[in-house]
Formats: sequence, structure tokens, C-alpha cells
Amino acid sequence: MKILTLFVTLLFFFLLCTEASAKTCTPAFCHRDEPMIHFPFRIGTLQPESCGYPGFDLSCDGVNRTVLELPNSGPFTVQGIDYAGQEMWVNDPEACLPKRLLSLNLSGSPFAGVYSQNFTFFNCSSSYIRYGLDPIACLSGSNYRVFATSSPYVVNTLPSSCALVKTVPVPVEFPFFEQVISSNLSSDLPLQWGVPQCGRCVVRGGRCGLKGNSTTEIQCANVPQRVSGIPRGARYVIIVGVGVPVILVLLGLLCHLCGRVKSYARGRRPVVGEFATAVAPRSAVVSGLDRVVIESYPKIVLGESKRLPKPDDSTCPICLSDYQPKETLKTIPQCNHCFHADCIGEWLCMNATCPVCRNSPPRS
Repeated sequence: MKILTLFVTLLFFFLLCTEASAKTCTPAFCHRDEPMIHFPFRIGTLQPESCGYPGFDLSCDGVNRTVLELPNSGPFTVQGIDYAGQEMWVNDPEACLPKRLLSLNLSGSPFAGVYSQNFTFFNCSSSYIRYGLDPIACLSGSNYRVFATSSPYVVNTLPSSCALVKTVPVPVEFPFFEQVISSNLSSDLPLQWGVPQCGRCVVRGGRCGLKGNSTTEIQCANVPQRVSGIPRGARYVIIVGVGVPVILVLLGLLCHLCGRVKSYARGRRPVVGEFATAVAPRSAVVSGLDRVVIESYPKIVLGESKRLPKPDDSTCPICLSDYQPKETLKTIPQCNHCFHADCIGEWLCMNATCPVCRNSPPRS
């Protein structure tokens, strides 16, 4: 018995060591407050070339900010990355994103705008005032003001003291079906990538990476088998070493209980006219959703404007806290209700219904 126990221990330790040795690319970050970086991204000075995908190289600037260099638009600071949704948010290191938008060119990079909306920039004298129009401070001077709008009506009714600068497509967080009369366009710029497709691997808890140093093909490794995160080989060893004795004990206990029930039945005198007591059936216990389903729900990282698809969504219905910029939210696709990602994750693990409308999302 001692030899069997030693064998099981050594085999389990070997499997764990084998899994750990496969993880040659470890995540890194420029600073503890900066985004965690792993495949397809890599920080050139901290991670080997084989740990990233071509075109996804990042760097750390002099104040430890994470920087993405776009081939035709220059450097941008990385504000957040959603690896499962394959989206990221960037901004201008010099705190004047509208200026960068006037010459933004994503060609030559693997990134594209999530959604796009045309904004027209125009320049007016400092005396020009119009209700609802807010100037862009970093583009304005003492004698003039620069504005941006997506409203054709505003552009067509400009006075002679204003001059059109440029109309450009701007990547936006959500598709705006209404015209934006005025915007300072300072919120983080949302970008997405289509290749490599690692989102599904991340949702499943796997590790996405290159198949080899001389190829751009990717593979999804170390996917948990969804039984307490224990590798399949280790589970077989545990089942054989622990499961069989437990089954034998349970069978013995069941035989003992059956003998007691039969003895009780033989010693009980039947009563004439006695009726069996009806036992009300138990109500079905509704379990929560699987973690894989919950992780597949869309994520949203709030920008500085805290704009959401539903304008009344400003407070998490679960913890009753107001949403703050840079917080990660999650929506239930069937009803589009928003929550803090951690709040709705814990809720759906125990309850299979939306806490707002009580509708039940599909379990797969």
C-alpha cells in the first residue's frame, strides 16, 4: 500500500512539473498598474520574440507606460486589453488624442476600429459661442477655438467666422445612431484585431501561442478539463487511487442501511386503515451557469465618458456602486443588461437568471 501511495504521488508530481515546464512564456508588465501583457502581445525588452505575434510588439516608455507603435500613426499608450474579446484601448501619450485623430492611419497594422463614425473638425474665432458646442482645449488657442461634431446640421449652419478643418472617421466604443453635436474626443480609442484568433482559447482557460518559431500558426494549449482544473492524467490517477476505496466504503454503508430498513419493516405491525402520508415533491434546485458560458459574455471597459448603450446604465444593479472609468463591465447578450464583470460572474455562478429582468440566459 505504501508503494502504491508513493507511485501515485510521484506520478502526480511529474504531471505537474511537465505542465509547468511547458509554460516558457510568462506574462509581463511595464508597471504593476499597467495592463498584463501576454500572447499575442509581447514587451520587446522583457519577453522573447517567440512569445508574441508579428505586429503586436509593445514597449515601456520612460515613465513605465505601455506603448504601442502604429506603423503610420506613431506611438499610443495602451490603457487596457480584453484578450477574450480581442479588443484594446489606447490614448495619446501627450494627452491630445483629437490631434492624433486628424492623421490616424491604421493601415499597415493588425488593428482596426471597433465601430466608426465621421466627425468634422472646424475652427472658429474665440468670440464664437453656440449652445451645446464645447471646444477642444488642446487644439484651441487664445484667439481661436476648435470643435468637433458628427452633425451635418451644425456644419451646414456655421457662420463665416468658422472654417472647416477636416472630416475624419473616428473609432468609437459603440455605434451612435444619433448625431453627436459636440465632442472633445478625449476618451480612449477602441481598437480590435481579427488575427490571431485566440479569444475562444482564452475563454476556455487555455494558453494561446505559436506552434513554432518558424511559423505564424497558433495553437491552444493547457486547456483545463473543467474538473477543478486538475489535468486529465492526474484525475485518472486520483480516481484509481482514491475513488475505488471510497466506492467500497459507500457500498458497505448502503448494505448496512438496507439491513436496518428491512429489520424496521419486519418489526412494525401494520395498522388497519392506515393511509400512506403524501410527501410533497421537492422544488427543483436551479443551479448557476457554467464558467465557460459566463466568460463568453461580452466585456466592456469603460472610457472616461462612461458611455454605455443604455444611457440609464450608470450603477451596477448587484453591488449598487456607480460605474467608474477603466472598470470592466459585462453584459448578458439576451437582455443587454450591464453589471460589473466580477459581480455578474459571482451572481450567475449561483443563479441562472438575470438579476434585473429575471430572464434565464441559455446554458450553452
